[in-house]
Formats: sequence, structure tokens, C-alpha cells
Amino acid sequence: MTHSELWNRATADRYDSEEAERSTAAFLEPNLAFLADLAGGGRALEFAIGTGRVGVPLRRRGVPVTGIELSEHMAAVLRKKVDEDTLPVTLGDMATTVVPGAFSLVYLVYNTISNLLTQDAQVECFRNAARHLEPGGRFVVELHVPPLRLLPPGQVAVPFDVSDRHLGFDTFDLAEQMLVSHHFTQDDDGSYRRGASRHRYAWPAELDLMARIAGLEPGRRVADWDGTPFTQDSTKHISVWRKPA
Repeated sequence: MTHSELWNRATADRYDSEEAERSTAAFLEPNLAFLADLAGGGRALEFAIGTGRVGVPLRRRGVPVTGIELSEHMAAVLRKKVDEDTLPVTLGDMATTVVPGAFSLVYLVYNTISNLLTQDAQVECFRNAARHLEPGGRFVVELHVPPLRLLPPGQVAVPFDVSDRHLGFDTFDLAEQMLVSHHFTQDDDGSYRRGASRHRYAWPAELDLMARIAGLEPGRRVADWDGTPFTQDSTKHISVWRKPA
């Protein structure tokens, strides 16, 4: 059963160029340091590893990384960067796919858990993380806090990027706890390309309950990879849960 929308070849081929700013060594350093510290010399499993934006440099940092990825096209881009022996990737759904072995760290970055479009699927993702963790291992999720405080009564859209070559805004279905991210992007030839993706948003407290259902204990929650304290004004969170020893 597939719980996420599938990324196609065209999206995979342009993903790295569109995420170039988030792929620089300076941008990734806090992210990699955070994950490497939690891995503690053990093995790491990345759910939805994509083109390897995080997994490849984490492997180069010395952490043995394995990936699960739904899109064969995203995995094909990753495979051009590193071979299967160095960073094995299994094609499948992060909510249900099982790979061999136990891991000291399972992680899911850049809002990707919201690609799972039902609460049940998100709970299964937590359960899948727990089944892959060795005792004492950690599960890490990076996720935006839903910006619902920005919605006046009757409004359903919130802009998140207004720049020269890109316009992005989210529209919300509050009853279904769903959002659609809309993108209008200018290509090099001057034309504009429209895209949209569906997501199920979840609050930090809801994720804590999912973790409890999966048998995980609360660990740490911060506002970014640098460890900034999480407050009521934080726009995203990095949350860590632990499998009991």
C-alpha cells in the first residue's frame, strides 16, 4: 500500500537544483552534526531519503546510512552520487517497508512525514521507525508548526515565499487537517511552471502521542538544528524520541 504521492522523473531531475541553497555545506553542517551525534557511531536509517541531500553527506561524515525511498526516480538521482554498497537504498513506503538490521538512529527531515496523508499512515511511520531501532535508539522528525494563527476568519491561504522567481503559498482544509502547497516557479526560459503537493499537517503534541503508541519515549524538542529552544513562536521543530532500553 502506498501512503504518499509519488514523485515523478521531472520532479526528481530538478530537485537538487531547486534545493541547492539547502544543500550547501554551510546550511547542512548543523543538521549533520545533530544527526551524527545521535547516531553515536551506530547505523542510521533515513526514511524518504530522496536524492540523498542529507544522507550522502552524512555517510561521507562517517555514519553508515541506509535509505528507504518511494520514488525510483529520486533514488536514481541519488545512485549517481554514491554506489549501493556505500549507501544501500530500498524502494518502498516509509510507513511499512522493512530493511534488515537494527539502527541507532532513524530520521525523517524537511517536513516529509507530512507526505503521509492520513493519521493512520503517520502512526504506522512511527511504528516502522520503532521496529528498526535498537534499544536506546532515537527517532528524529523535522516538521513545520502549522501556521494557523496567520489565518484570519474566512481565509484559507498563507504565503510562504514571495521572491523574484518563485511564489509559494499553502491552502488549508482545517476540517480534514490537510494543506496543499502551491508553487509558481520561473524557469530559465522565462516561462512559469505551476506545481502543487498535498500534505497532512500535525501538531507536535500529536506526534508525541504517535510516538507513545509506537512505544517510544519523549527525548528532546528544539526549534532548529542549532538547538535553539522551542517556544510557542517557533515555526518548526526538530523532535527526538527514544526506544526504551
